[in-house]
Amino acid sequence: MNRILILIVFCSYLFPLEVDSLKAKTPANAAKYGAIFPGGGQIYNGRWIKAALLLSLEAASIYQWSLNGDIYKNYDSGNYSLRKHRYLEKRNKYAWWAVFIYIYGMLDAVVDAHLNPFNSIMTENIESIETKSEEE
Repeated sequence: MNRILILIVFCSYLFPLEVDSLKAKTPANAAKYGAIFPGGGQIYNGRWIKAALLLSLEAASIYQWSLNGDIYKNYDSGNYSLRKHRYLEKRNKYAWWAVFIYIYGMLDAVVDAHLNPFNSIMTENIESIETKSEEE
């Protein structure tokens, strides 16, 4: 059963549906996807490099949080270079970084979705806009 599910998910990424590139991105959807998955809002907006960067930063901070938490718990059984409270401080610091990166990713996706039509508006011919307003 798991193999079939994995195969279906894998095939859905191989053959995606055609996306309308002219359709405006909504900030609500960007926030929703960003809340579900770190970097999801950037993927929704088509910013793949930014999504990969956010995902890797999130994974690195969670890994360091977990590593320092394990060292803090098992401090007495090992030979570590720092004092015990330093590992607690480092664990807390990486937990805050993970939260900050998560919230930053959501806010960045919302702002990017708001600014999505900006390029098409700025490349429009100003004279055509003026003639449209004069005709009305």
